[in-house]
Amino acid sequence: MDYVKLINCMRCGMCLPSCPTYKETFLETASPRGRVALIRKLQEGELDQSERLLEFLSLCLDCQACASACPCGVNAGELVAEFTCEKKSESGLGFMEELILRKLVPHPDLLETSMVPMRMYQKSGLQKLVRTLGVLKMFPKPLERMEGLLPTLPPRPLRREIQEVTPAVGSERGTVGFFLGCVMSLIFSDASRATIKLLSMLGYRVITPRNQVCCGAPNMLGGDLEGLKEAAHTNVDIFGGYSVDYIVTDCGGCGAELKKYGHHIEGEAAAAFSSKVRDISQVLALHTEELHAKLKPLQQKVTYHDPCHIAHCQGIRKEPRDLLKLVPGLEYKELEAADACCGSAGTYNITRPEMSDRILQRKLDTVRASGADILVTSNPGCLLQLKKGLADQLPAVKLMHLTEVLALSMSN
Repeated sequence: MDYVKLINCMRCGMCLPSCPTYKETFLETASPRGRVALIRKLQEGELDQSERLLEFLSLCLDCQACASACPCGVNAGELVAEFTCEKKSESGLGFMEELILRKLVPHPDLLETSMVPMRMYQKSGLQKLVRTLGVLKMFPKPLERMEGLLPTLPPRPLRREIQEVTPAVGSERGTVGFFLGCVMSLIFSDASRATIKLLSMLGYRVITPRNQVCCGAPNMLGGDLEGLKEAAHTNVDIFGGYSVDYIVTDCGGCGAELKKYGHHIEGEAAAAFSSKVRDISQVLALHTEELHAKLKPLQQKVTYHDPCHIAHCQGIRKEPRDLLKLVPGLEYKELEAADACCGSAGTYNITRPEMSDRILQRKLDTVRASGADILVTSNPGCLLQLKKGLADQLPAVKLMHLTEVLALSMSN
């Protein structure tokens, strides 16, 4: 770990109002500067590693709102993640971590096969029966939590349905590579189908390599730096075989990780790869006039939740809002604290359910206050978390990915 990053923290407190866990606890040890201080004292040998100390560090969601607020650019979330990776390198992966992060996640075919039981569970009506009878209350809490977050799955993963090359509609203006995220393909396929449609309608030839693998974000989350590097090398090599203007993703988490490949692995190829990565909103924002001409009225009130991986990690805030405002008849309502974390944070909503729910409640309260009919966001973790929250408390509010709203307007 770079010691300079630790000593750059001035303890000014600018990060405190932005930190979700500090706002819920008002504990210094649950704040960004508190976490930086703990890691620094560990590095300097003034603190011994303990379960209590690791508990405080694990409370971090890595939303990186602190980095946006810090005048010195200190990123406490990244420092906690680096610390976790270092400790995991020393201790090694556990059996389940090895199974999931090395044997399952890097292999799209196996990952898709693993979802077949879940699809059958829903299609057979067993899920409805299990929920009605409350059977899951007899099982461990994390399992009940995971099942509760599971939305209706598409009939097939999108990766198995779409063509590797989707031709441009009309005159071809360029070629883009589409990075199809694992969760987007397995769960939110309609959103990625809309993404490809929008790019094609704007004149892009879209290449979706079937052999691309997970971006590596789950490995980073699990402290598996080697697994992340393997994913990066694989994807850089695959997309390097095509001549593309951009590498586009509609998953905020994937986009944030892909843009760091040049940092994670050495070489010009990785740097070139990362320099081409764009969130779908960034590409669509280049063609607002053409897009506006294709959009038809939607008489709805809409608001937008900034995913942490898009707003804080990639600095993308204006483009999604500008795109929504292009839709005729759509009344845009700004969400209070729109860039505050929803509490999803990868697997945080499973491992830290109580804190996750408290953070989610703040978000749901602001959605209720906005009076919106549609809540829009652009990251699968947020979609899973908010879908469950809205179903429980605001069932009249519809949750949509940004590209789904634009595609709906186009076909309306």
